[in-house]
Amino acid sequence: MNDSQWDFLTELLETPSPSGYETRGQRVWVDYVEAFADEVRTDDYGNAIATYEGSDDGPTIALTGHADEIGFIVNRIDDDGFLHLGSIGGSDRTVTKGQHVTVHTADGPVSGVIAQTAIHLRDADEDKLDDISEQAVDIGAADREEATEVVEVGDPITFSSTVEELMGTRVAARGMDNRVGTWTAAEGLRLAAEAEVDATVVAVSTVQEELGTRGAKMVGFQLDLDAVLVVDVTHVSDYPGGRPDKAGDIELGAGPVVGRGSANHPVVTQAVRKAAADADIDVQLQAAGMGTGTDAREFFVARGGVPTVNISVPNRYMHTPVEVIDTDDLEEVAELLAAFTEQASRYDTFAVDV
Repeated sequence: MNDSQWDFLTELLETPSPSGYETRGQRVWVDYVEAFADEVRTDDYGNAIATYEGSDDGPTIALTGHADEIGFIVNRIDDDGFLHLGSIGGSDRTVTKGQHVTVHTADGPVSGVIAQTAIHLRDADEDKLDDISEQAVDIGAADREEATEVVEVGDPITFSSTVEELMGTRVAARGMDNRVGTWTAAEGLRLAAEAEVDATVVAVSTVQEELGTRGAKMVGFQLDLDAVLVVDVTHVSDYPGGRPDKAGDIELGAGPVVGRGSANHPVVTQAVRKAAADADIDVQLQAAGMGTGTDAREFFVARGGVPTVNISVPNRYMHTPVEVIDTDDLEEVAELLAAFTEQASRYDTFAVDV
């Protein structure tokens, strides 16, 4: 990964983008893709769409990821100045207490910590997991009046963790889910533009996936597409406590993960696997018998049905402040996206043969 790619990735990861409050992160993405896209636009809710115009008779292929991350929201402010929490997306109550957080206010960031009773003061029967709604942030305010001078109900909150380089090509950060997907969509578009592929390629960074794939529903209605490659993260099972019975035998550093089943279109799946083989990219397969749980579930039913495949970046510790990925996987996903766009014009149609 070169310096420009790394800087783009770290800026995406370090720019807070909780669901419903994605504009700062989307600006980072838009500024990057403007250098090589023929057109960049955003819609009323902040979905960002960048287009490379291919030949007139080529297919139109979308490469997508979602911009939002999980987090919290200020639900109420009590008389003592503590901020009581609501969830934004699938926040994990087992990793929240005792964490540094940042409240994102109209006037700038406010630092805080999620309160936790010290182990010395807890009775054994008190060692339970409080729901997010039972947890509170301490910003150091003396009372409600002081707290409301800097914070309002409805302000979003994220963990304060940022990017940490681990050994080799492993990296930890919050929000890998799914800024890595938007990174690959942008990089896939850049590589396709450099290769001057015949296909028209549309890179998309959607909003509010963590709240129910809402941005994808908006974008799927807007665009007339021949195929969609949706990039998100997926669980691995290569760590203590991993669950191969649920995640399959997925590993970090073993390459992009190609979904099979449910929303994953069989013809496009095979085309993606062929593109990977021709580009000498090893892929892992993952079963999705009931659904993908990603933006793919909106794109594949848009406009009467669009052939769609979910391609995943392997990820450890999803929905925690310390998600871990391997940047080799990340680069290979971007290369696979570009390889597919290069071969897409060879297909007269992606429709199944019945």
